[in-house]
Amino acid sequence: MNSTQLATAAQPLPSAPNDLSGTDPLVRTILDSLDDAKAEDVVAIDLRGKTSIADTMVVASGRSTTHVSAIADRLLRQCKSAGTSTRVEGLSNCDWVLVDAGDAIIHIFRPEVRQFYNLEKMWGGLRPEEGHAG
Repeated sequence: MNSTQLATAAQPLPSAPNDLSGTDPLVRTILDSLDDAKAEDVVAIDLRGKTSIADTMVVASGRSTTHVSAIADRLLRQCKSAGTSTRVEGLSNCDWVLVDAGDAIIHIFRPEVRQFYNLEKMWGGLRPEEGHAG
């Protein structure tokens, strides 16, 4: 079972995997798509007040380039069917796929690449295995 963690700048907010009440419809669509595609270590980071590029950043992992590609493909199809336009980078290699869905930015990594860039730390969120702060 995949776990989704909603994070803020100060600390992650505990969240049940399927409890997305209070999450806007775009983020709910993204998280549902990632869950359906068996994405791993999914973390949603609240960017409001930190940057104007997006309201939410979602970081997820796929087990291989093939899995990253499948996750991204499913996400793009789900966003399109929900009426959200997207831009995508990185589909040629699938080590790191970036999907810009307007109010949400989604990063899908192979585990080694995710660990190297460590976006959760840069944007103030914690990885699930790092536990809860405070």
